[in-house]
Amino acid sequence: MIAVATTVEHPGWLALRRALWPDTSDAAHRTEMAALVADPSRSRSWVVSDDASRPIGFAEASFRVEPVIGVETTPVVFLEGLYVVPSCRRSGVAHRLLEAVTAWARATGCRALASDVELDNALGHAAHRAMGFQETERVVFYRRDLP
Repeated sequence: MIAVATTVEHPGWLALRRALWPDTSDAAHRTEMAALVADPSRSRSWVVSDDASRPIGFAEASFRVEPVIGVETTPVVFLEGLYVVPSCRRSGVAHRLLEAVTAWARATGCRALASDVELDNALGHAAHRAMGFQETERVVFYRRDLP
């Protein structure tokens, strides 16, 4: 079952976020989650549970009007995060989550989805290709501190 998370306390959502972004503090997760549920016209989170009601995956997406690299149309829905517990991967869970994101994107008038993946995240690249995403660009950001 897939459900839209409408509160920060949605069952399993925080635990799934911790698994995807383990370096983020619970306080930061909760702040981000509150922002996601605050305006459902701008962002959404979906949590999928198995037949025993155990949360096994989630997706988060945001509605963007600013240009997104590799996408020629605006607005666009940006897939901010997608995670499936390892024991449930390769069973269609990610595709079901992406279908929910896609339905929302179409309902908002978008003609494309966008996403990004860290350069060294081979699993993320493979998952995006398997879900029909096309790579548009690779980039490395640099910084120089000023004295």
